[in-house]
Amino acid sequence: MTTQSHAVDRELVQAAAHVARTRCRGDNHTMAAAARTRDGRIVTAVNAYHFTGGPCAELVLIGTAAAQGAYELDTIVAVGDRDRGIVPPCGRCRQALLDYFPALRVIVGEGDRVRAVRITDLLPESYVWADHQLAAEEAEPLGEG
Repeated sequence: MTTQSHAVDRELVQAAAHVARTRCRGDNHTMAAAARTRDGRIVTAVNAYHFTGGPCAELVLIGTAAAQGAYELDTIVAVGDRDRGIVPPCGRCRQALLDYFPALRVIVGEGDRVRAVRITDLLPESYVWADHQLAAEEAEPLGEG
């Protein structure tokens, strides 16, 4: 696996941290996510914890972005409430993010090790959910960003 780091979108981290600080209350909402769309907008969301396995903030964000007409995300980050900082996506979210946005960058790490990496670096040699993604990858190389 070759991990490539990219510049960290500090404004995105601040947006997620603000939502975590101001909107995450109680046990049902403990994580916030923020993503930058390809056209520069920032979309935010919080998780919806439930004993049945409610969705993580990253999954809620996918739906929120679509509801706002944003179908192309460039970068995403998740931040925990109570000043827990950046939290990497769980395995389920990694797979869903890869399936929806194969060129996505994900901000991970803490302190001076905060960095943006490609979702493919977080989920190497992964299962590809849909045939249309194979065609999209062949037609549009990821390239350097």
